[in-house]
Amino acid sequence: MVEKLKKDIKNILVIVDSIDINDSSGSKANVAFIANLNDLNYNLSVFHYTKKKIQLNNIKCFLVKELKGNPLYFLSRLQRVFTRLTKIKLNKLFEGLFGFSFTFFNDVNSIKSFIKKELKFHPDLVITLSKGGSFRPHYAVLKLPEYHNIWLAYVHDPYPFSCYPKPYKWFEPGYQYKERFFKKVSLKARYSAFPSLFLKEWMGRYYPNFLVTGKIIPHQKLSINTSKIKVPSFFDEHKFNLLHAGNLMKQRSPKGLIEGFKLFLKNNPNAKKNARLLLVGNASCHKKLLDFYKKEIKELKIISQNIPFKEMFYIQMKCAVNIILESKSKISPFLPGKFPHCVKANKPILLLAPLKSETYRLLGTDYPYFSEVDDIKTISEKINVLYNFWLKNGGNIELNRPDLQNYISSEYLKEVLISL
Repeated sequence: MVEKLKKDIKNILVIVDSIDINDSSGSKANVAFIANLNDLNYNLSVFHYTKKKIQLNNIKCFLVKELKGNPLYFLSRLQRVFTRLTKIKLNKLFEGLFGFSFTFFNDVNSIKSFIKKELKFHPDLVITLSKGGSFRPHYAVLKLPEYHNIWLAYVHDPYPFSCYPKPYKWFEPGYQYKERFFKKVSLKARYSAFPSLFLKEWMGRYYPNFLVTGKIIPHQKLSINTSKIKVPSFFDEHKFNLLHAGNLMKQRSPKGLIEGFKLFLKNNPNAKKNARLLLVGNASCHKKLLDFYKKEIKELKIISQNIPFKEMFYIQMKCAVNIILESKSKISPFLPGKFPHCVKANKPILLLAPLKSETYRLLGTDYPYFSEVDDIKTISEKINVLYNFWLKNGGNIELNRPDLQNYISSEYLKEVLISL
């Protein structure tokens, strides 16, 4: 059993890859986590490697400076020049030999050096946050054993890709080095945290100590002032808007959703004047499919470029229904980064996911607006129920889940931290 910290937590150091909310869903989750920590009145300092100066409201943020003039820096730049001149990419070769790129190692050393030089107080807790497949802050703190006893390593997704469930799983160059790195993280970090219960259990299959040290800290809700937002021209809030916000990854095909929407329109031709299916975000992996449907279904609106997060947040708050679309799989242990935005919007969520998914676990097995991703008939039926509900209630329908509102709140976060 993990021994509790000997004193109350007052001073917290957060080490994070990025706090730019426009660069990825991971960064949005990071900023929400940090903002909620700050709301709890901890003495908070944030060391970030965003590569540009960013200040969060009323939070001490320090930009980690990249180390230059060292062998790793020159090797990384030499590799880039070589690739630019020859068009030959050496990433796979070097990552196969060393597990990581020269840039990664130099970034890690930059973060480590910055912590040792710039940390001006004694933290009671050190939290590492990352994004995508990077985990640079984790690697840096792993090299600082003096902080292991107060270290909470946050694991937002499986790592590395060899530990993902299908259809995401693949063996990247140097995966064995990445697995060794993460095994050390699981053993050295006094606490680990995961946004979902299923992710903790899934990672515990590969790194059993996570089952001992693991806490559940879901992605946090984020408050954004949308009073001065310019409403995107494609969005009419008076319509029955079904919104999928965010990137459509290769493994998350929208075909079942679109076919379900198409069947709904066929069965309800009068709905064509009101109903709109909005797919907003990068969808380059499905371009051919979407180009086909775009010509066939005029009620389908595809905005394939990324729009500023504040605009996206606004339409999530104002749409009729938010959609969470996951991959066709036996299990989805992820908690989508947009889940707290959808809960905060208080609009019904049309969930298209495996039966064993974290979002379905949280919504509950009696949640009425769930379907597997390729069940066209059920998707059509769920849209039909939502549409009639929307008509009956004058265009205003709600999720109405105060339990989930509490789950993504700073109050719940405080309960978890107190348990340390």
